[in-house]
Amino acid sequence: MQDDLTTRARAWLAEDPDPETRAELAKLLESGDVTELAARFGGTLQFGTAGLRGELGAGPLRMNRSVVIRAAAGLAAYLKKHGHTGRLVVIGYDARHKSADFARDTAAVMTGAGLRAAVLPRPLPTPVLAYAIRHLGAVAGVEVTASHNPPRDNGYKVYLGDGSQIVPPADAEIAAEIDAIASLDDVPRPESGWETLDDSVLDAYLARTDAVLAEGSARTARTVYTAMHGVGKDVLLAAFARAGFPQPVLVAEQAEPDPDFPTVAFPNPEEPGAMDLAFAQARATGPDLVVANDPDADRCAVAVPDGGDWRMLRGDEVGALLAAHLVRRGARGTFAESIVSSSLLGRIAEKAGLPYEETLTGFKWIARVEGLRYGYEEALGYCVDPEGVRDKDGITAALLITELASELKEQGRTLLDLLDELAVEHGLHATDQLSFRVEDLSVIADAMRRLRERPPASLAGLPVTRAEDLTRGTDRLPPTDGLRYTLEGARVIVRPSGTEPKLKCYLEVVLPVAGLAALPAARAEAAEVLATIKRELSAAAGL
Repeated sequence: MQDDLTTRARAWLAEDPDPETRAELAKLLESGDVTELAARFGGTLQFGTAGLRGELGAGPLRMNRSVVIRAAAGLAAYLKKHGHTGRLVVIGYDARHKSADFARDTAAVMTGAGLRAAVLPRPLPTPVLAYAIRHLGAVAGVEVTASHNPPRDNGYKVYLGDGSQIVPPADAEIAAEIDAIASLDDVPRPESGWETLDDSVLDAYLARTDAVLAEGSARTARTVYTAMHGVGKDVLLAAFARAGFPQPVLVAEQAEPDPDFPTVAFPNPEEPGAMDLAFAQARATGPDLVVANDPDADRCAVAVPDGGDWRMLRGDEVGALLAAHLVRRGARGTFAESIVSSSLLGRIAEKAGLPYEETLTGFKWIARVEGLRYGYEEALGYCVDPEGVRDKDGITAALLITELASELKEQGRTLLDLLDELAVEHGLHATDQLSFRVEDLSVIADAMRRLRERPPASLAGLPVTRAEDLTRGTDRLPPTDGLRYTLEGARVIVRPSGTEPKLKCYLEVVLPVAGLAALPAARAEAAEVLATIKRELSAAAGL
């Protein structure tokens, strides 16, 4: 085994174009560390509907220039096979380590393959790239980003010309083209020939953000904003200035791009501690709400004053608030969400007489819903302008939630007041999540196997009325690795994360509410049921 690993590593080293990873791999070969060699050369990063994402470093199981060049060449071959020779591919990137290098390599490969390539002028939010694809008439787009993953990671997200992320069978076809590349020597990579775009695409995107707001709406809410060491600050500030909102107070320690993310363990607003600095700034300045983007600014987190301090709203809460706001403004079209998000959206759409759809997890599915007007996912992702950006967009979502907060402020109400009213109108939809981060992916496979072999008959005293193995698909959903349990008054979905080494369990309890006075008791009951489901589900999964 060691000889085979060493042979593969030496062959990789011989064609690695990056001096840093070459030096890293040469040192590893010298050490003879078989365990580490196996961790890098025991397989390849798999290209799928999330593109590529992984830890930076040398070898086919890491993110590096060699892996990216192969991925770009596979994408180029796929595009040419589908008759797109000479067409434009637009490329964006965030501020993570190696992102600019990966973007340049992609542009070089596209140019060498006979396609046109254009690179965004600097690190910019992912939604700007998603917008640019259709704005420029590109046949595909690439965003180099690992979103909210740890600092050591990077990733490679692929969109096709409709502005949506790839879905099957395109992912498998591209993966097959990648696998067919024998050597990097077979991939032409000229040193020039692609275009670096100016700010006109960004200006067009910013002009489009105005479309999400109602003409003459209130614009008075004051915000504290954190970019979470990512690329969102300048674009969000420009969008807020265009809209006429008060300038957000910045969390200075997290305002500028920094690929090391020094103030957070995980640069994800949902992770414990990630919002601490933003809350400290809010306590000092007393805004109406706190807004946060993740590092590539496609997600939007919101926090509000509650009982003398600040608390994060769940993604499902923000999703319901934005839906109610759009309904009140007379929005028409389909409201959509992923199956792991709260069923409250369906209640809101039904009451408004609007079409409603559920999809698999991810905006690659949500964005493809026919007639989409609004889509969201509980992981802080919101698509509020599908005609502009067919993906989640943390900039336009921030504008829309701040508009809603402004209108409520003018009425002497708050976002929490509106959430209470929605609970009385549609029932209390309480959601929570159980998440297990693992080092060994076999732990996730074992947990899924246990649940498939011995599904729970009840959770928290609620009978399981239906247990679905989603690997078989349903009449409305394609197959996916997941389990869905329908209970009397509750719902549980269990699935491996598509982007991180996590097993995720999504819980929802729905209780009728007689009136505002009954809400505290209903919330306490729901919290108790959710906590019990968590304990019993953990035991059933063996975790």
